[in-house]
Amino acid sequence: MKKSPAYLLRCEPVPTVRIGMIGVGHRGLKTLQRYTDIVGSEIRCVADLSEQAVVQANQLLAVSGRSVVQTFVGPEAWRELCRQKDIDLVYICTDWNSHAEMAIEAMRCGKHVAVEVPLATTVEDCWRVVRTAEETRRHCFMTENCCYDWFHLATLSLVETGALGTITHCEGAYIHDWRDLFGHEAMPGRQGFYEESCHHGGNPYPTHGIGPIAQILGFHRHDRMEHLVAMTGNADGNDSLLGHVNSALIHTQRGATVLLQFDGTTPRPYSRLQTVCGTLGFVQKYPLPLVQTADGLREGEHAEAFMKRHLQTTGGKLWKQGHLLGVENEMNYAMDRRLIYCLQRGLPLDIDVYDAAEWSCLADLTRQSAKGCGQMVKIPDFTIST
Repeated sequence: MKKSPAYLLRCEPVPTVRIGMIGVGHRGLKTLQRYTDIVGSEIRCVADLSEQAVVQANQLLAVSGRSVVQTFVGPEAWRELCRQKDIDLVYICTDWNSHAEMAIEAMRCGKHVAVEVPLATTVEDCWRVVRTAEETRRHCFMTENCCYDWFHLATLSLVETGALGTITHCEGAYIHDWRDLFGHEAMPGRQGFYEESCHHGGNPYPTHGIGPIAQILGFHRHDRMEHLVAMTGNADGNDSLLGHVNSALIHTQRGATVLLQFDGTTPRPYSRLQTVCGTLGFVQKYPLPLVQTADGLREGEHAEAFMKRHLQTTGGKLWKQGHLLGVENEMNYAMDRRLIYCLQRGLPLDIDVYDAAEWSCLADLTRQSAKGCGQMVKIPDFTIST
């Protein structure tokens, strides 16, 4: 066994990143809108099952002052897009179950990939994507925007300077009350997504919670996840859509612990927890920002002011830039700008294919553990090639 050659992958610089986008429905159109303002990128083509969707995409580009683009429509449209010679990056905004197959095809066609969360829904598919990235030497970036949350970026700065000491425990989550969305008329076609997620049996949406933690603990760089145990509640009954809260405990190779939660069906206010415990300090974003360092405890607005003074990472500076520009979502702006910047300069990406696989596989593994009544499940080391 040996360390994979795709770790910290560098590829040839791409002066202008030419993008082909698969999926221009609700989320795809929002992504397309964002990229009309990203310097160094150029939308070249779009693909979708719907003729109406690609027409709307070109209308959006025209209104924003960008050129209309080539379109592909139908069940095989995405494959045709991947084969185009004038694109460098395939951006995937489709149903979760299609992400792995599309990412693999795009890399085999010589393209870099940006894929929405999660990368894949099974451990097997995570392995397939990793092996393809290694074989093709193409980037596979997962667009986990919570890794560009300003509070997280400030926490990274504190960790890097040693202000929190040795990190011993972290907590992350996706807690979002979806109860009013199960039959929401404004979200056509999405009811099944919410129902399927709540009946998943594990944590179907782990990347928002684990992504920032993985960067703080340096997974597959300085540490890695070794095993987990998970349980899912069903106090309102297995057939109910309510109360299927999943809680997972993860143990890392270096001895840190992680609490990861998913809750889409209780009245709890929105939270991603974002809790980091160190031997010298403590930070937490939700529900009330708290920062404990050697010089005292800060709460609420005082904690926020302290953390914003520590936005010193490259991502933090991009977040501040987006804030000054008044963009709709500073996390997305920082993520998009950073991805294009790295591709233009041939730099390793902030989120590589191993991150994408490690974080995404937790959906499958938490379900396995919960179905086994909290049975311990080992977490693969995707950086090891056999």
